[in-house]
Amino acid sequence: MQPPTVLVVDYGAQYAQLIARRVREAQVYSEIVPGDTPVEEIVARKPAALILSGGPSSVYAEGAPVLDPDLFTAGIPVLGLCYGFQAMARALGGEVAPDGTREYGRTELTVGGSAGVLHDGLPGTHPVWMSHGDSVVRAPSGFTVTASSERATVAAFEDTGRRLAGVQYHPEVGHSPYGQEVLRRFLQDVAGITPGWTTSSIIDDTVAAVRAQVGDGRAICGLSGGVDSAVAAAIVQRAIGDRLTCVFVDHGLLRAGEREQVERDFVAATGVDLHTVSVADRFLDALAGVTDPETKRKIIGREFIRVFEAATAEVAVEEHVGFLVQGTLYPDVVESGGGSGPGGSNTATIKSHHNVGGLPDDIEFALVEPLRALFKDEVRRVGTELGLPETIVGRQPFPGPGLGIRIIGEVTFDRLETLRAADAIAREELTAAGLDQTIWQCPVVLLADVRSVGVQGDGRTYGHPIVLRPVSSEDAMTADWTRLPYDVLERISTRITNEVAEVNRVVLDVTSKPPGTIEWE
Repeated sequence: MQPPTVLVVDYGAQYAQLIARRVREAQVYSEIVPGDTPVEEIVARKPAALILSGGPSSVYAEGAPVLDPDLFTAGIPVLGLCYGFQAMARALGGEVAPDGTREYGRTELTVGGSAGVLHDGLPGTHPVWMSHGDSVVRAPSGFTVTASSERATVAAFEDTGRRLAGVQYHPEVGHSPYGQEVLRRFLQDVAGITPGWTTSSIIDDTVAAVRAQVGDGRAICGLSGGVDSAVAAAIVQRAIGDRLTCVFVDHGLLRAGEREQVERDFVAATGVDLHTVSVADRFLDALAGVTDPETKRKIIGREFIRVFEAATAEVAVEEHVGFLVQGTLYPDVVESGGGSGPGGSNTATIKSHHNVGGLPDDIEFALVEPLRALFKDEVRRVGTELGLPETIVGRQPFPGPGLGIRIIGEVTFDRLETLRAADAIAREELTAAGLDQTIWQCPVVLLADVRSVGVQGDGRTYGHPIVLRPVSSEDAMTADWTRLPYDVLERISTRITNEVAEVNRVVLDVTSKPPGTIEWE
């Protein structure tokens, strides 16, 4: 059953996904729709409420998104944030004007004499996060101004009779300490939504959707060892039992201990039917002499799907396998312009951003994507409730092409062994320091085509550098480098240069995303 849905209307905001996540943290299901979605299409979806996001434009800029006033006569509760607040005011007959001076960053919000529903009982002044060049200078008729700031006379307004409200600031960011409470009040007290989007309800709804889709059919899932494919498989197995078969392709590009972890921990937790295929030599032969990153991805993707096809044929000797399970997450859906509710699925060519990347264009399956409505943090909670061990649920993201794209240069057996050893040391030390939950992930990169002079013992060396890339992120859309303690960095560096013979230098990547990406290739 589709839960009550809040639509986040995205006007180009850097925080649109964060808004959607914050709504879900209030136990209300949310989805993102483009800012140019027609009103009739929005109304047809029967949302429980709308949240209008911020955006980079001035309401006066040529081509800036313009709200259709009909949006506010459809009886749908609406909350405008930042640009959405200004566009809402303008569409309803209020007045918006350029500030002359912009208001960016931490700002003190002053709650008015009439605090309204959203700010009632909150401190009379408290910090919020602003980012605007225009301001609402006159609220629309029927609205009560409930807060102001130094440069924004109208920083919040409400018309609770029509279930409409807006704030100039960003309640979704951590810099607005009362922001989550403001969002909760809108959802429950203004829009009248009863919270119900819980981990248990997610599992129940998704299992039901998978059963309805697969029917009496059989499904196969390519396990990567990561949390997404593991949780997807666990949900599908709960839905269809032994009619799911999982295939784990050991392509030789895995990190130390990953195969054993999948074969031991995942099977023990789920009892799933697992087939492991060992084809390291095949992948190394295909990658011989290749240095271009995109070519590597395509080769790895091509070989993976061919091996997977062969494994599927073996599984389906007696009975046709009609469905392929994938661990597609909601950010993938947003980036590719799609979207549907929990348990949503479709029949489509496998896209390159799913799982391994660079897959051939001629492969089509009926896809089962049980996680396509979820963010990564929700996936982890679902995995925990399904009984998966922390070694899987808490695993940091790892690219489908594996270590093949963490070697800058040709991929060889010796280089893989060198990188595996360095990566294992970095992971061991981060775990020992209790930092696994502090960082999003820490790619370890081997600069195989670079050598530098060093001194080890009494001799001169000419070894490879290893790059550490610790990053912090909420959804991998943006990321910052993690400020690891110096003593942890020192232990990692000392151990790698002492224990990994081919490495004589360890360097730290301190680039944010953007401009850099999380992975080097």
